[in-house]
Amino acid sequence: MEIWPENELPFEIFVQLRTQWRMGMGGPIGLDYGVLYHKLDRMQLDPEQYAQVEADIRVMEEAALDAMSRKE
Repeated sequence: MEIWPENELPFEIFVQLRTQWRMGMGGPIGLDYGVLYHKLDRMQLDPEQYAQVEADIRVMEEAALDAMSRKE
């Protein structure tokens, strides 16, 4: 799998958060954003980078939730 350079950091963080899903009665409902924000804060990103990484992770989270909710 090839990751575009601009997506490497968000993807790396998303993978590191793989055990941080909030669970509801029907399964995963989203990532634990407290853990995400703690991780981002420790990275000392500038405000623009912080916002972009957060937005990119939200896109991956939505796609992952969609994939996990499909009944096959």
